[in-house]
Amino acid sequence: MRHNPVKDKLKRGEPVFGTWLSTGDLLAARVLARMGFDWLTLDLEHSPIDWAQAAAVFGAIADAGGVPLARVPKGNHDYIKRVLDAGAWGIVAPMIDTVEQATIAIAAAKYPPCGNRSLGGSHHMLNFDASADDYFAKANDEILVVLQTESPRGIANANSIYSLPGVDAIFVGPVDLRAQMRAADGAEATDAEFEAAIEKIIAAGRTSGTPTGMHVMDPQTAIARATQGMQFIAIGSELRYISERANEVLSVVRTHDHQPGSVRY
Repeated sequence: MRHNPVKDKLKRGEPVFGTWLSTGDLLAARVLARMGFDWLTLDLEHSPIDWAQAAAVFGAIADAGGVPLARVPKGNHDYIKRVLDAGAWGIVAPMIDTVEQATIAIAAAKYPPCGNRSLGGSHHMLNFDASADDYFAKANDEILVVLQTESPRGIANANSIYSLPGVDAIFVGPVDLRAQMRAADGAEATDAEFEAAIEKIIAAGRTSGTPTGMHVMDPQTAIARATQGMQFIAIGSELRYISERANEVLSVVRTHDHQPGSVRY
């Protein structure tokens, strides 16, 4: 059975850098799986991706030697069981604000006696190059469980949540965290307030020995967050890479298009 290298790196205190898959496009997943990212997360929370698409993407990433993860719509038994049985090597569970929510998500990702994941399926063992018996015996040690802290309530409960057995990493969704930090009158949190919240998350992670991380949009910020102490870091998405490169190309040709003597086709 294949081993999950992301778990090893996190345990050694090393940063891991991945990216987001927002479109569900199989070709994009196949290309990025060969680029050298530590992991790729398919976003089932905010994207209209069906289960057959998800299973194909997980398989393509695993066959390329990568680590396929899934952000589930909700950290409950049904969603987590479904993505793991479809072949994901781990889950990212959003909006974890309480110990109870965290406990449900962790249990759903683990077979008994550590959890309540139901035994079945076939895609998972194929993606780990394992027999069914081997997968059922070893999956609890290989599946990555990442919980998202995205609210002041989640930060208030951070020490208790991060200390739970079975939590491999904590992940910040900065857009949702900023939104949840809005004042009653709708005023946005200042940059200083937001950074103070991030520092609380990192500190709670250090206290519990649980790696933390977040989604950023460029490599410079990724390095800065890793230097700050974060380990599980997402950089952009395939959709962002397409958009940014297209904008770069268009900015050049549109500028040239308006120069005297430019050729039009």
